Order: sequence, then C-alpha cells, then structure tokens
Amino acid sequence: MRIKVLTLFPEIVKGPLDVSIIKNAQEKGLIDIEYINIRDFSDSKHKKVDDYPYGGGAGMIMTPQPIFDCYQAAIKDVMANNEDIRTIYCSPKGKVFNQELALNLAKEDSLIFICGHYEGIDQRVIDSLVTDEISIGDYVLTGGELPVAVIIDAVARLIPGVLGQEESFQEESFYSGLLEYPHYTRPYDFRGLEVPSVLSSGNHKEIEKWRRKKSLEITFERRPDLLENASLSDEDKKTLDFLKKHS
Repeated sequence: MRIKVLTLFPEIVKGPLDVSIIKNAQEKGLIDIEYINIRDFSDSKHKKVDDYPYGGGAGMIMTPQPIFDCYQAAIKDVMANNEDIRTIYCSPKGKVFNQELALNLAKEDSLIFICGHYEGIDQRVIDSLVTDEISIGDYVLTGGELPVAVIIDAVARLIPGVLGQEESFQEESFYSGLLEYPHYTRPYDFRGLEVPSVLSSGNHKEIEKWRRKKSLEITFERRPDLLENASLSDEDKKTLDFLKKHS
C-alpha cells in the first residue's frame, strides 16, 4: 500500500510509525509511507500557510493554496498508475473511526492524508479534495497528525504480511464484533496468581468455548452497545441471558 501524508509537521506523524511493526512493514516493502511538508508549497515569500478566518473568530485557518499545490504534487505518481485516490482529512466533525472502516481502508492501493492544524483548513480543500472526513473520537486535538498516525497504524496492520499471521488480528477486539478475551503467558503461577486451568488443558474445544464466553462477558460489561450488531450463536444468547439475569 502507498500512503502519503500531507502535513506541516512530518516529524509528529513519522515518530510513532518509524518503530516496531510498522517500521518493519516499510522495510519489507509491504507499505510505503511518504511525508510531504505542505509549507514547502506555499507561494508566500515567508512560506506563510495560515490566515485569519472570514467572519471573524479565534485562531488561524490553513489557507488553500499550499494544500492544493502539495496535493497535486502528491498525486502525480498515483494518477500515472491509474490508481483510485482515497483522500482522508481528520477532524472532530468526521465519521467516527472503527475497525470496520479500518478494514475498508486496508483494501485500497493508496491513501492520502491531509493533516489540519491550528483551527483547521479552508473548507474549499475539504469540498474539492477530501473523500473521507474521519474522527478518532469525541474530543479535540491540536492538529491532525496524531489521528492520522492512529489511522495508519490501525490500517497498516491489517495488510497481509504485516503481522505475520492473519489470526493475529482476526481474534482481536472489534474484528468479530466483540471485545477480545484475556491473554495469559508463562509462568503458570505468578505470585499466587494462576492461569485459568482450561488454557493449559490441551482441550482446544473447551479453550475456544472459554474464550468466547469471556469475550461475551467483557463486551456485556464494558461495551453492551456492540452486542446489538454482533453475530451471536444460540449458545452466545444463552450466555447473555445468564449475564443479564445475574447483573
């Protein structure tokens, strides 16, 4: 996958994506992330990229010219390869990001992210260039760089080969519609705290049942809203009925 990040602060986005799993994926050629500084495309003598908002108000707005020109430079090779362009802008007004959207974005050949800063960007950029306006939650940050890094991390790890084993993400929270079951590793007894015996029984059917039950319990307790759209078996429904009666 080809990813281009248009930002005033490349170092903010690059920092968390240049280590560990995502770094390894880049070195293997599974993903290619390019950081492009919007300020480099300003036609202002002093490389100015913001101005006061029309109509008044606090703060500054990123002007359209540097962003448009940066974008046009960024998509040249994408257009040359006849790739579809999916352009994402992160803002509190966008659709809330979730695992379903991450899976959808992971199917794309290329993604372009525009990072806003200050009070945001000129609406004409959004109207003309953006295909997806996305929020990572109901709160406000100082810029779009951290949300973009979050989305790239969530999407990149779904690309085949990035995690090594597909099962690594297929059993995670939200993939199946439920929150994930607990994990344990050695030692079996740590300061009097023991691993549930079923996990060392070797009975894979019972282990699978235990994990499913725990996923249901955790989801019921912490995110009951997820159960409305989860795919549930008759056994799952019995478990939930029991939990409701004893809650």
